[in-house]
Amino acid sequence: MEITFRDAVTMMHGMGFGALLLLAFSGAVAGLYSTSIAGHAWTDRERRLACAYFIVMAGLAWLTVLAGAYLVYPWYRAVAPPGATDLSGYPKQLLMSQPSTSGWHDVGMEWKEHVAWFAPISLTAVAAIFIRYGADLSRHRGVRNAVMALAVTAFATTAIAGAFGAMLNKFAPVRGGPAIVIMKGETHGGE
Repeated sequence: MEITFRDAVTMMHGMGFGALLLLAFSGAVAGLYSTSIAGHAWTDRERRLACAYFIVMAGLAWLTVLAGAYLVYPWYRAVAPPGATDLSGYPKQLLMSQPSTSGWHDVGMEWKEHVAWFAPISLTAVAAIFIRYGADLSRHRGVRNAVMALAVTAFATTAIAGAFGAMLNKFAPVRGGPAIVIMKGETHGGE
């Protein structure tokens, strides 16, 4: 059982950083919602943990987007040599070669290239505002609503980018590089 280096990096980007980020949104919503509960008294420890949570979450969003933009994306955009008939090593050209799959690039990758950046930017703003206001968000309804809107924007852009990424990888996977052997199979004589 083996995968290529590019498969591993793509998996780290999407199923590692991206999936972990999507899971982290449930904790973010719980933390932000708790600031709207009247009379909820936050301890200093709870506030520090929540600030750390949002900082780590913003960092995870930046890792996801930067890994996609600077590691996976150049492999995706690789240009096939003139006259190449096997486009499996050139995902963008593979998608663009057929009308039935060109939309995956035109819509899916364009979304990932541009709109996905809203997630780390929005989450950085959420972390900064939470560090500034913390549990006092309960007294600033407008700011609290803005923070929730930023968190929802980040979640939506992350979820849509992840869905497009999964579909793009299904139709035109980024493959290549040295093989990474995960497990060696047994040799069965004569079978």
